[in-house]
Amino acid sequence: MSEKKEKKKKARGFAGVIQKQLNPLNDNEEFNQKFKDKDEKILLNARDGRYAALIHINNGKIDVEGIKNKKKENLKQDVLGWEGKLDTTTEIFFDLATGNLSTLSMLGKLITRKIKIKGMKKVMMLTELFSLL
Repeated sequence: MSEKKEKKKKARGFAGVIQKQLNPLNDNEEFNQKFKDKDEKILLNARDGRYAALIHINNGKIDVEGIKNKKKENLKQDVLGWEGKLDTTTEIFFDLATGNLSTLSMLGKLITRKIKIKGMKKVMMLTELFSLL
């Protein structure tokens, strides 16, 4: 008898970049302890890309799934079950990640809806995740 292993799909596009950044957290003991009792889903949607990244934190492990974002129905909360969502362009995502976006500039982008956030508390968890890298 041969066992079939479930082969994990590699995330593509923007989701692939996020996956490469966050996968080392699975080997981080501090992350495992902080998030051992959490079950959270955060959606990062790069509007100008083809894939959104669904980050799933479950019992101290993190997984990133790529989801095609051309149909808005694919990204709805009741379909994916996310608790937080950050929606903007790829350029602004990388400005946020590298710290090139000041607080005042970020507020301006929130007001003009260039950055859309739902579930602010859950999205703010991303800063904690990236600080552990």
